[in-house]
Amino acid sequence: QVQLVESGGGLVQPGGSLRLSCVASGISFSVYFMAWYRQAPGKQRELVAQITPGDSTNYAYSVKGRFTISRDNAKNTVYLQMNSLNAEDTAVYYCQANWGSWLYWGQGTQVTVSS
Repeated sequence: QVQLVESGGGLVQPGGSLRLSCVASGISFSVYFMAWYRQAPGKQRELVAQITPGDSTNYAYSVKGRFTISRDNAKNTVYLQMNSLNAEDTAVYYCQANWGSWLYWGQGTQVTVSS
């Protein structure tokens, strides 16, 4: 019964902000590497940001300085704060949990940046 549920997507104006959340259940959350991926129509799914169990982070170059990934182990939740959004950020955003050979995906949440 592993489940990753994303929320927080929606329509936002260029230059605006959104915060995505992903709540995990059925896993020992604190030991998992958590990540956000995104996929735009006709494009490959790409890594956006990752956070380790020790709170180290890494980001795609295209979002560095604009996006921040964080986690709250007490809430089994990983967040993606997205600022200064532009049209190129439009995509379905997916939450991923991985630990060793274990890998899980959320169902995704749509982010649309448009005026």
